[in-house]
Amino acid sequence: MNTKILQTLSLVLLLSTSLYAVQSTKVNEHTNYTANVVPKKMTVQEKKQRFRDLVVPAVNKVYADLDAKYAAAKVKVDSGKMDADIKKLMKSYSAKNPQDLLTRMKPHAKSVAIAQAAMESAWATSRFTRVATNLFGVWSFNKNEPRVAAGEKRGKKTIYVKKYSSVEDSIRDYYRVLATGRVFGAFRAQKMRSNDPYKLVKKLDKYSEKGAEYGKELTSMIRYNRFYEFD
Repeated sequence: MNTKILQTLSLVLLLSTSLYAVQSTKVNEHTNYTANVVPKKMTVQEKKQRFRDLVVPAVNKVYADLDAKYAAAKVKVDSGKMDADIKKLMKSYSAKNPQDLLTRMKPHAKSVAIAQAAMESAWATSRFTRVATNLFGVWSFNKNEPRVAAGEKRGKKTIYVKKYSSVEDSIRDYYRVLATGRVFGAFRAQKMRSNDPYKLVKKLDKYSEKGAEYGKELTSMIRYNRFYEFD
């Protein structure tokens, strides 16, 4: 085998290994990483692995908790039982009726949450992540809640984002935003028809000023990084 062929095979092997490293879905649930400290020097692979270690276990935990609460509420609603707990949940989720409550409570695909966190937080390296543990760029409209000023304004008005005490709290509130926000009705309806992340992201055009392009970017994010494996 001549030198050129050997060099070509070596290059192919190197590229294949690098691609696998970038797309790896390996998660270390006992990571020493923290959201507010970002290492100054990281390779792309290290940055993505840090993100997975910080975010995926938290998404799994929040999803399991929300899914259990949804299942418990569904048993009561399906039986026609309208007890104090269901009424309290309806008020908390701004639900119009018990069926609407279930639509709002059912958690959507984990891959969508992970992909949005990656995009909105620049793989958990953004300023909002570091100073506010805010992975999704969720805004604050309440001056009495923990929050930080964004680096931009809308006209003369200062924009604030919520400040969370943990990655888990940020993810939990993100799920709540999509469960209660008026503009996410189509997303919630799609969630009840299918858990397919590629169908779901098409209904997130209201989440970003990018509109329909936002869903396309999320689709690429999920596919390339194999986030669908977490579903």
